[in-house]
Amino acid sequence: MNTLTIRNATLEEIPLIRKQRIEAYQEYTNVLSESHWQALKGTLSQESDTKEGVELIVAEFNDDIVGSVVLFPAKTDAYEWIDALDYPELRMLAVTPDGRGKGVGKTLVDECIKRTKQQSHTKLGLHTGEFMTSAIQLYEQFGFRRVPEHDFQPADDGVNVRAYVFDL
Repeated sequence: MNTLTIRNATLEEIPLIRKQRIEAYQEYTNVLSESHWQALKGTLSQESDTKEGVELIVAEFNDDIVGSVVLFPAKTDAYEWIDALDYPELRMLAVTPDGRGKGVGKTLVDECIKRTKQQSHTKLGLHTGEFMTSAIQLYEQFGFRRVPEHDFQPADDGVNVRAYVFDL
């Protein structure tokens, strides 16, 4: 039976998850400058996903990890380019090529929304590169709305990282 399971990652799984993130985002190398790709790759593999209060969530399909997402608590410096926000932040959503088309990304976003509600927050935020059109489409289907006052440019190369918020 093909089942999708959502759970917290174990410490032993973190190296695999970081590797999968980079592989999942690899498709953007053809639209980014080399310096921007290196900055993104560094973000995807940094240890911010193990800070206190941060939840690293995985999706398993037939006992294989096929996706992950990081849920940062409110008032956390999730990014060096903006001040901490008053609500949790969904970051680094990644689905492996084998996991795509199975509802993995949607299920992981659903899980972040559920956990944010359980923590009694009224908003969930996220940032995504303007070049990540599939991700933007997914977030907008959920009802995330733009908050451009929290946008930033991490590499000063004209590529914007867009801010979104979801009202719970």
